[in-house]
Formats: sequence, structure tokens, C-alpha cells
Amino acid sequence: MENLYNRILNFLPSKNEIKKAISCFTKREYFVFIIFVVVFIISTLAILQNINKSLMVKVALKGGTISEGIVGTPRFVNPALATSSADQDLVSLIYSGLMRKNSDGTLTLDLAEKYEVSKDGLTYTFTLKENIYFHDEKEITTDDIIFTIKTIKDPETKSLKKGNWDGVNVEKIDEKTITFTLKQPYASFLENTTLGIMPAHIWANSPIELSEANTKPIGSGPFMVETVNKQSNGLIDYYELIPFKKFKLGEPFIEKLTLQFYPNEEEQIAALESGEVDQISSITPSNAQILKAKNYRVESLTLPRVFGLFFNQSQNQIFTNKRVIEAMDLAINKDALVRTVLFGYGVAIDTPIPPNMINYQKLNKEEDLLHSERVEKAQSLLEKDGWQRGADGFLEKTTVDKKKKKSTSYLEFSISTGNAPELVKSAELIKQDLESIGMKVTLKTFEIGNLNQSVIRPRKYDALLFGQIINHESDLFAFWHSSQRKDPGLNVAMYTNAKVDKILEDAFITVDEKSRIKKYAQFEDEIKKDMPAVFLYSPDFVYIVSKNIQGFTMDHIITSSDRFSNSYLWYTKTDNVWKIFAE
Repeated sequence: MENLYNRILNFLPSKNEIKKAISCFTKREYFVFIIFVVVFIISTLAILQNINKSLMVKVALKGGTISEGIVGTPRFVNPALATSSADQDLVSLIYSGLMRKNSDGTLTLDLAEKYEVSKDGLTYTFTLKENIYFHDEKEITTDDIIFTIKTIKDPETKSLKKGNWDGVNVEKIDEKTITFTLKQPYASFLENTTLGIMPAHIWANSPIELSEANTKPIGSGPFMVETVNKQSNGLIDYYELIPFKKFKLGEPFIEKLTLQFYPNEEEQIAALESGEVDQISSITPSNAQILKAKNYRVESLTLPRVFGLFFNQSQNQIFTNKRVIEAMDLAINKDALVRTVLFGYGVAIDTPIPPNMINYQKLNKEEDLLHSERVEKAQSLLEKDGWQRGADGFLEKTTVDKKKKKSTSYLEFSISTGNAPELVKSAELIKQDLESIGMKVTLKTFEIGNLNQSVIRPRKYDALLFGQIINHESDLFAFWHSSQRKDPGLNVAMYTNAKVDKILEDAFITVDEKSRIKKYAQFEDEIKKDMPAVFLYSPDFVYIVSKNIQGFTMDHIITSSDRFSNSYLWYTKTDNVWKIFAE
């Protein structure tokens, strides 16, 4: 090796030889030589810089702050009683469950190290991770999980999550192992285990609704409470959250996350425009359109909501006529509803299954007709069914019985809905579309509370313009099984079909995904045959996001609080490092 080095040195010219050669240059040769040297140096530096860039990657750095404006006031920041958006948003950030939702809707292990499912699908055994702690440094054990679930199952708690855990037996094996035993297989059970775990040592000593921990919560999620600021009237102004360093999926990058609370959307938007907050959520489509024009970053994703006209055949016999329903479905311009009412923040639908349940969407699309062609087809259907325009311009049908006695039927009915601006505007456009083909429609609008108590619960409506929230496919049972026709059931179409009942019952307990998909496809086919409703649109969740945030993704959302599912991965600061140091 030493010999090779000496040979190379002998081959290269010495310093004196270089000086002697340069001294022989003419001025022109010397000038050209200097240019070549400069070009060589610059080229070498450029090549080295490009090599350096190719070896470097951008990485997230800890630091930075984000403030978000939310409409509402937090009252019960705990997984058992959280019902308002403000409560649920805080719960999503502060608490952890055995499992956690990813931004794409899949589930990942959070507090749990692993889980096992018995062959019959009835027993789920979870093993906790080592060194898992609440924000107050107390270690999490299976006792905390049992306490949380018992609290939710307690009728006195009046938790909306109680139904998820009824019939589920919880058993502690040891400090790190717990089993859940179901009475029957339940395809969506794992989603229940995203439930935030409450520290028993905090909550066990006082009634849950009176505990101070409702507004000063302690969980094990990515962020912990640093400051709670209250007004003189006791209402909370804002929360300042900081990263929980022991969060099991990784300490968040954001140094401080502030949630500011406002009484209405107008004040929320004003705070955004004044720079008081960086981002706001759950914005109406009309305001989203305005903010987008002002160059704000608008993120949106279709929610699992099904808005439609649900028909009460018991109240108005006209809805037993499938040709009438089919004509209505053809005549209503659903794309126009999405454009005009939702300003494009939504999608038109023809099915009771939300479009974001991708696995359940049919591959064969319906015939794509222009709206004018659909209207002509609707009119043709009604004419074939014997409907003719009367003197007042609305449809009527004259029939003759066996005794040659004539009777006249009129194609008229009412649509009941809430007084929310989007529902009212939708109802008005639907009325216009249906009256254009001769149907006489009366609109009835109600305060939302009155709509629920005086109209929906007693089933006092002809047609109901209403939205269904499908958190997961098993919820379809609540909306379409015949056992749910009467209050407090949610089958507002008063739909009865023994075949559909059996399909929904089987799908509810079918754990195998492919088999379950086939059953819901069958369910969809039956609904299309019977036409108990006209399905209209699914709206988007609209989020005005800070332009500084990176790492934010929103590929799947069921509730607005799901936007925080990957908040521990958000960042605003970056640095460039060599790849070898980024791994």
C-alpha cells in the first residue's frame, strides 16, 4: 500500500515543476489557465453540493404552535359523557384507547401491545404495553379499563356509548391482560376499543358528572392540559395543550396546541380572519366557499351521512306506488343540490350505504342520463301509470271500480324537515323539481328539537327530509331493520322487509369482511327494489387548515374529532439531514 502511494506521488508534478510551467505561460495562456481553474473549482463545488443534496432528506422538528377555533363550550371532557363537538375534540387529543384510529380509517395498536381473537369470534384478549402512563405519571393497568367500561355501562351515567358495551363481559386476567367476551360475534367490535381509558384513581371518588376532571382532564393521549382559562361566568375560553412525552405512539412535534371556543360560526370565522386562530373546523359550505376565495387552505372529505326523502306509507298511501317513487328519484336534480346547497362540498348518492364505505360500492353504475332526459323519463312513467295533469296543473288519476264508480286520486304530499338553512334550501329545490312534473308538494319546517319530538318520534309526516349518520356499517341495522320502526328506533321510513331483516342480522355478526360485503350488497339491492326512500347526497366535512401544518392527512372521517387522529404527527418546523441520520 505504501509503495502504491509513493508511486502516485512520483507520478504527480512537484510544486517547483508546476511553478516553472506556469512561469512559461504567455499572458493569454495564463488568463485561460486561470479561467479553467475557476471553472474546475465551481464545477467541483456544484457536484459536491448536488451529491450532498441527494444524500439529505427533510425531517420534522419539534416546536411550533397551532391554535384552532371551535364552536361550542366544553363541559364533559371524558370518554363516557362527551357528546358535543368541543368535548369530543378534546377527548380525541387527551385520551388513548387500546386501539387508535389512523387517518385512513384503519386501526392501530395504542395502549395494547397485541390482541387475540378466539376462533368463534366471541373472545378478544388484549395485552397492554409495558410502561404506559397517564399524564399524571400513574401507570395504566387493566383496572382502569374495567373502571371505564363499567362507568359507561352504568345506567346512571347515561352514556351514549352504553349500547356499544351492553352484552360484553369484561374480565381481568392480570395487571396487563384483559378479555372481552361477546354474546355473539360483532364485526365492528374492535372499533369500540378505541374508547379513551379513564384513570380510576381520578374518577372513582366522586359522581362522574360533578368531577372537576370533566374540565381538567387527565388521559394518556398525545396531548396533555397545561392551561384551562375560564371567563368570569365560568365558561371556558381556551385550552392550552402540550405534548405528552410518554405517549406510546411517539411524542408529538407541535410544542403547543391551543383550542379556542366561540359561541357561533361567525365569531369563529372572525377569529380566523383576525389571526387569533390558525384554523377552524366544521364550516358550512357557503362560508367554506368564501374562505377558499380568500386563499385559505380548505380541506374536505365526504362524511358517512345519508340525506334523503324517507317515506311514511302509513301516513300517505301514495308512497306505496313504486312508479311514483321512481319518478321522484328521476326528477330530483341531485347534482344541482350538491352544487347549489353544498357549493360542491358533497356527492350525490343513490344508495343507503355512504360513499366513503368504499368496499360496499357497486362496480356497475346506473345509467348516466342528462337531467332533462331523467325528467322526460319520469313524466313518461307517470303517464303510463295513468296520471294526468288536472285543471290546476297538478297530477291526478281517475279510476273506475267494479261498480263503475269513478274516484279521483291526487298526487300530493308534504315534506317535513328541520329549519337548518341547508335543509330548507334543499326542500325548496326538491319542491321545484317535483312540481315541474306535476306533483303537488307542501313544505313543513320545524325547529330541530320540535322536529324530533313532535314529528319524527310519533312518525307524523308524509315524507321526511332527514340525514342519517352511519358511523359504521352495523348502524344500518338501526335505520332499516323492521324492529326499529317505532320510537325510539331510527327506521324513519317505517320500512318492513323480512329478507332485509335477515340480511342485516347476519351481516351484524359476520366477522369475515368478504362475506359481510356480499350481504350488504344484497341489502342494497333489496332497498333499490322496494324504494322506501329517495337518497339525495352525502355532505363533506370542511376544515380550514393552517398553511404551516405538515404531516396532516385526512383520508377517512366519521366524526369531526377524527381530524385529530394523527395530530401527534403534525409539524410546522423542518430541517435537512443526511439520510443515514434520519433513519
